[in-house]
Amino acid sequence: MTDKKTIEYTNDNVLKINDLCKSFGDNKVLDNFNLELKRGESLVVLGKSGSGKSVLIKCIIGLLKPDSGTIHVFGENVPDLNHDELDKIRSKVGFMFQSNALYDSMTVRENLEFPLRRHSLAILRQDNDRLVLAALEDVGLAHTIDMMPAELSGGMRKRIALARTLILKPEIILYDEPTTGLDTITAKEIIQLMLLIQKKYNTSSLIISHDMNCVKLASNRVAILIDGKCYATNTYKNLLKSTDSHIKQFFD
Repeated sequence: MTDKKTIEYTNDNVLKINDLCKSFGDNKVLDNFNLELKRGESLVVLGKSGSGKSVLIKCIIGLLKPDSGTIHVFGENVPDLNHDELDKIRSKVGFMFQSNALYDSMTVRENLEFPLRRHSLAILRQDNDRLVLAALEDVGLAHTIDMMPAELSGGMRKRIALARTLILKPEIILYDEPTTGLDTITAKEIIQLMLLIQKKYNTSSLIISHDMNCVKLASNRVAILIDGKCYATNTYKNLLKSTDSHIKQFFD
């Protein structure tokens, strides 16, 4: 008999969401939402503020439990997983928080070491140092290794948050509004860095955003979230040409 938790997985498909529903009281945030993320793809989920984008990403990583539906990540249905199984999945899925979520009382080095301790990885000290330095070099900030977050600019803190996400070499990276609060030039630099990381490590990226410049520059495909459903998926260029009023509202 086939294990139901692995039935959805293929080599080309690292994330598959079927009929996902999540409500808070009478507020139905996700309503039979469906989506697939392919290996090596950069997929942007576009929606208005309060449309359920952050709820979606929290369900994927297991921070929220959906009311119904399935979320298969590498073939495992996230809502079915116990704590240890969920922790194993999270070691393969990087999550870059909108707020960066750096620990103010820790140096940059200590912030990057935290995921290694969190996942109880048995790593020699010299290997630990190598991983931290490599992650910082990926984002161009090796010189900040002993600095405190308060000493960094907003763009630098965003880069450090990305470096911490990279430390476990995740196969999927979830980005929650990665350009929020950044000026136009810094936001573009972060987008370019995201694309560089995707190309270098062949990561699959799921990006939550309402920043149209991010949507345009970072996406291979765009999924539009309307009324809790995946209303449409296509490339940015094809969606830009759509005459559907529900789609046009995002591009006008």
